[in-house]
Parts: sequence; C-alpha cells; structure tokens
Amino acid sequence: MTRRNTRTPVHLHPAEIQELPFIEIRAILRGADPLIGSGGRTMLVKLLRGSREKKVLELGLDEVPVYGIFHDLSEEGVLEKIDWLITHHYLQYFYDGRLPLLEFAPAGWEIERQTYAEELFAKLTVAMESGNISLDMIFLKDRNREIIWLLLDILATRGDARYIPFLESWERIEYKKVRSHIRWAMQQIRARTLL
Repeated sequence: MTRRNTRTPVHLHPAEIQELPFIEIRAILRGADPLIGSGGRTMLVKLLRGSREKKVLELGLDEVPVYGIFHDLSEEGVLEKIDWLITHHYLQYFYDGRLPLLEFAPAGWEIERQTYAEELFAKLTVAMESGNISLDMIFLKDRNREIIWLLLDILATRGDARYIPFLESWERIEYKKVRSHIRWAMQQIRARTLL
C-alpha cells in the first residue's frame, strides 16, 4: 500500500491591508531571497521579526540585511504583510513534496534583483571610499547573472573611474561571458571620464 503525500494547505490572511509602502515590499522581498526554493512563510516571518531560534541562526538568516526589521510586530502582523505580497503577485509558492516553498513572482523578482544589485554596488562603494582596493572580488563570482548585469549597468552609468581597479580585479577571476561584460563596463566608465 502506498502512502499518500498530503500537501500542507496554505491559508492566506492578507487581512485588511489596502496597500503596503514600497519600502516594506522591498524589505520583505529581500528577506525572502535566501528562502526561495528552500523555506516558507513561517521562516520568513521569523527572519523579519529577528528570531534567535536555532534554525534561523544555523541558516545564517540573522546576516540578511532586513533581519529583525519588523521586530515590533506580532507574527500575525508580519504574516499578513507576506500574504499581501502573495495575493498581489510579488511572491508565490510551489510544493516540494508536501511543503509549500516560496518563490518570486515576476514583479517581485524585478524589485529584488534591483535591490540586490544596489546592495552589491553599495559594498563596492564602501570599499572604494575607504581606500580598500584590495577587496577580494570572489564575493561576486557565481552570483545570479541578471543581478551581475544590473550591477555592471549601475557601475557603467555612474562612470566613476575609481571603480576600475575593482573591475580589473573582478575580471581576473570571472568566467568568459562575465569578463566581456566587465570589459564593457570599464569601456563605458573610461568613455564617460573623457567627456
């Protein structure tokens, strides 16, 4: 006799929320990023509330930039915000066996990839402004390509030649396809500095 794999039902409760501020949408999506395909709404609530639960800490979720952002809200209040994002097609879920796991809907991914690219740009900017040109660029290797392309677009648009040492260092460790985009960004920066 085979055993049925009963799916855990998902009951969304977006409550009476009419609209979420964009800053909250962005924060919830950023919190969801490390849980995509591996975690659900409950774990996202714990991350956003700043839980010190063992599993949260083991997964390194306390290092996510928005960890604890809704520490002053109840679990139900945070869950309502997450459910609002699901009902408004920023997040969605799929079943892996019996458990529902989070994934980005297209509108949510569009926001999250921009947020993540800006975070990476901010990290480079902090290193550049502190004079740390020996920053190990390995942190950019094997990242999502869409995010990398956005980061390179941001760098090219800024046109600040002080980023070129980082790009040169990054180019040395990257794959061929990414190296060509890095060279393109450096060309754009150099062209802007000549104007």
